[in-house]
Amino acid sequence: MAVTNPSELIDKRIADLADWRGKMLANLRKIILNADAEIIEEWKWMGSPCWSHDGLICVANAHKDKVKVTFAQGASLPDPDKLFNNGLGGNKWRAIDLKEGDKINASALKNLIRAAADCNRAVRKGKTPAKARGIQPKLRKKQETPSGSRRNGAR
Repeated sequence: MAVTNPSELIDKRIADLADWRGKMLANLRKIILNADAEIIEEWKWMGSPCWSHDGLICVANAHKDKVKVTFAQGASLPDPDKLFNNGLGGNKWRAIDLKEGDKINASALKNLIRAAADCNRAVRKGKTPAKARGIQPKLRKKQETPSGSRRNGAR
């Protein structure tokens, strides 16, 4: 019988990684689940452990020389402890690449997980991530010409 429960699939992935990457993934999973009691484990994209709360929070993948944790809305999240070390130039996602021997700052990671859940909740309530952080976008007023038409030629 095939395993289809996401938590069981993640258990199997961890067990199949018999080296440091399995231990790292297990530790990450424990920290993520302890950060927010409402986090849901998922299995997406043909083999990626994912965690969600009101939307995708992060995805973890074991690569040959690292374990990568990618945050879907990473660019919108505060990272005062500078955990993000990959994808820093993008406007959406950010990642944490962990190599053999790296230590995880559990407290800082929990803060990122909670901030991601808050960001997801804000988006679901119709606020943009910027508004959720208190950043107000500048809106341009449409300029009217003396005849009452808009500058771009529309009437």
